[in-house]
Amino acid sequence: MRTLCSSTLIGEFFVIGFAGLVAMKDPDLSTSTVWTVCGVAMFLSLVLCGLVTRPGGVVLGWALQVALIAAGFVVPAMFFLGVVFAALWWASVHFGRKIDEAKARFAAQAGSSGADAA
Repeated sequence: MRTLCSSTLIGEFFVIGFAGLVAMKDPDLSTSTVWTVCGVAMFLSLVLCGLVTRPGGVVLGWALQVALIAAGFVVPAMFFLGVVFAALWWASVHFGRKIDEAKARFAAQAGSSGADAA
């Protein structure tokens, strides 16, 4: 699960940065505000790469997905991109767990057949 979720979060890191560049064109937003919000979100996406397998890591990932969708109120394209990344996040968590379960079954089978051979 960690690899799939981390890949999604790294993609979000870049999308958040590009959204910050677009948001800077809004005359109502100061540069410091845009980069403070984007910087925190980008930092969170990187930190979540390491926390995704820990308790609450997936929940924090979902919070980031909600924030990305909500960013659509500032950069309208983020409504679409936020939904796309939320779907990718769901797929990463869902299929990542299935892969982890399959790996665990395979390791258990390999361990039991290794004990039989000894």
